[in-house]
Amino acid sequence: MVKRLLCLVSCMNTGGAETFLMKLYRKMDRSKYQMDFGVYTQDECFYDKEIESLGGKIHHLVPKTRDFSLYKKGLYDLVKKEQYKYVLRITSNAAGFYDLKIAKEAGAKVCIARSSNSSDGESFKVKLINSISRFLYVKYVDVKVAPSDLAAEYTFGKSAITNGEVHYLNNGLDLGVYHFSEEKRKKIQEEFSLQDKFVVGHVGRFSRQKNHEFLLEIFHALKQKRPNAVLLLVGNGELKQNIENKAKALGIDDSIIFAGIRSDVPALLSAMDVFVFPSFYEGMPNTVIEAQATGLPCVIADTITKEAGVTDIVKYRSLKDSADKWVKEILLSANNGIVNRSLYPKKMKDSGYDINDIVKTFKNIVFNKVKLGMHNEY
Repeated sequence: MVKRLLCLVSCMNTGGAETFLMKLYRKMDRSKYQMDFGVYTQDECFYDKEIESLGGKIHHLVPKTRDFSLYKKGLYDLVKKEQYKYVLRITSNAAGFYDLKIAKEAGAKVCIARSSNSSDGESFKVKLINSISRFLYVKYVDVKVAPSDLAAEYTFGKSAITNGEVHYLNNGLDLGVYHFSEEKRKKIQEEFSLQDKFVVGHVGRFSRQKNHEFLLEIFHALKQKRPNAVLLLVGNGELKQNIENKAKALGIDDSIIFAGIRSDVPALLSAMDVFVFPSFYEGMPNTVIEAQATGLPCVIADTITKEAGVTDIVKYRSLKDSADKWVKEILLSANNGIVNRSLYPKKMKDSGYDINDIVKTFKNIVFNKVKLGMHNEY
């Protein structure tokens, strides 16, 4: 009998947590395990068609912000009708535990929460909701999963870490896909006319968290040192227009490529010369992990967990530092050079980031455990 896992997410678009679920899903033995998705939107999402092609179901649920009663009823009825024993909630804070409370009441046996971030901002209201939700609803979480200590602490609390309650699951990669390719580098160079350019890259949605405004300031300062620099931005989001406007105001818009959402991220990473990531906070940034697999030097904010620095090509800078100091680190990282970028998939595998190994751990955590330390199959 196929065991089905219901994954609850906002929408199956190209965010880090959603992309990680897809990496797991593609590698699973779908004759034994299947992943379905409950999304809080009526819109079609980026991965929907692929999910359906793999045998998964997409269930559209009413967002709690639109109608709380319909949200509760819809989720309860779904879990009850489909008889889901396993339910996973991807959440950036403990408020998502409430979904698992509903799932438990509807008959779910194993409820898993996977933390996807290390903050939701600094407002008192956000912190209060997170603390109250953790206190009220953590009892409905059978298995706690996080990609880093910072993400675990924010969503589950320090005591969960101290007591050994958190399963750490690396953001694994298909290392047969994420590796440096000279052929793909040349293809992207031709597509965007990047020959003889110094390519600074960033992959991430246009939101406050990703700190694109400071990224533009860094790039503006870099242009004074490297006139041939080009900034390649991959992604979409609500602040894209703001960033386009700021680029024009700084006079650097003709050196910026807004590539949008792409399905060829490994090729784009191969075409970059350095990856810059000044986020205010992250749980564990998938894109920094992916960049390392392609041997791409990374300069990232020191607000990001140190666990993201899996290899020697990641350097940290403070967001309090000037743009000029970031530029100095960027040029140092790029000028050091990578003798052989193709060596880095092995480095990532040796560090525990092979998706095939992660899938085995994931199956054990989700399908083979009722409580931590128990290995009873349902």
